[in-house]
Amino acid sequence: MIDLRLLREDPDRVRASQRARGEDVALVDALLSADERRRSSGVRFDELRAEQKSLGKLIPKASAEERAELLGRAEQLKTEVKAADAESDAADAETQELLLRLGNLVHPGVPVGGEEDFVTLETHGTIRDFGAEGFEPKDHLELGQLLGAIDVERGAKVSGSRFYFLTGVGALLELALVNAAIGQATAAGFTPMLTPALVRPQSMAGTGFLGQAAQDVYHLDKDDLYLVGTSEVPLAAYHMDEIIDAERLPLRYAGFSPCFRREAGSHGKDTKGIFRVHQFDKVEMFSYVSPEDSEAEHQRLLEWEKQWLTSLELPFRVIDVATGDLGSSAARKFDCEAWIPTQGKYRELTSTSDCTEFQSRRLSIRVREGKQVRPLATLNGTLCAVPRTIVAILENHQRADGSVYVPEVLRPYLGGREVLEPVAK
Repeated sequence: MIDLRLLREDPDRVRASQRARGEDVALVDALLSADERRRSSGVRFDELRAEQKSLGKLIPKASAEERAELLGRAEQLKTEVKAADAESDAADAETQELLLRLGNLVHPGVPVGGEEDFVTLETHGTIRDFGAEGFEPKDHLELGQLLGAIDVERGAKVSGSRFYFLTGVGALLELALVNAAIGQATAAGFTPMLTPALVRPQSMAGTGFLGQAAQDVYHLDKDDLYLVGTSEVPLAAYHMDEIIDAERLPLRYAGFSPCFRREAGSHGKDTKGIFRVHQFDKVEMFSYVSPEDSEAEHQRLLEWEKQWLTSLELPFRVIDVATGDLGSSAARKFDCEAWIPTQGKYRELTSTSDCTEFQSRRLSIRVREGKQVRPLATLNGTLCAVPRTIVAILENHQRADGSVYVPEVLRPYLGGREVLEPVAK
């Protein structure tokens, strides 16, 4: 959530942020009104309680005639205090409810617009000309079947559409990717973490995933627990309700977890293969830093993502995501999109978001600097979303005979293999 003081002092900035996101601007004025009622009713309650205490001291010293009048006023005050307390609680609850619906303040450098209004910042690698090489590229599903690596038919039989099995070398490729990614993160100073896949509502809400993203979240009604769509959720909630000494910052974690997404808004999109699925594994970077260091940390996370994709020898570009495609928690987001040959376009492989103080305020995570205690900043960055990375590797590194070149960074985790060979024709 944002700082209420900032809302009061500069409501136009908050309105502009909501407008840029394509969100309800009227929410800002409703929140200002609720906040004013909350503060005024709180003042009224305090004034009545003070009078009540003062009256309590006067009654024992009063004459019989005065005592009757004071007791009458005391009864009246009792009713007024109860009403003021109820009014204050109601206004506070409304303020908090509206505040939780408000997105993070957009960074002024973010391009304004929708999904297609991003700005390309960098392009890396060379896109292969398969025509010049004399063959038509196969898609990742055909390659996966040739290699005995991907089985979507049995995935659908067992679990339904958008589920899959990674088999044989496919399973080994996932483990190689995860180990290599964790190795890079550990070398960069991240603490490796295996995180819970189920979290309580306060953890999911605190990270901002029960707002506009709620339709994509799996909820277990019987247990009132949520399946995480990313280990960002448990990593953000890891220090919930804690005060962290400034000397400990930055805190950096690399979480590995299964991820579950309903993909409610993606009907008819990416239905073939394993690009868009309901369950997948991912290595996620997460940072806790001082608010003043969040922009620099955002660049660091992006550099680690670029290092990873470069080590996989993939052609990719970096985009500055537009305001309407940020997600409620992010003030700014950079995506790295790899080239997918059979689609003829770049597709998102990694994403890194600067959430500034938005999540820490909701989760009550603060930093102690001397005598001062204040919210800190949180950031997240995908290092390796496994299925999409497998898609990019198979398609970009394929050979005419259906074999696939193995990037050097993965070979130590694949028994030294330089090529994945077809097992079925």
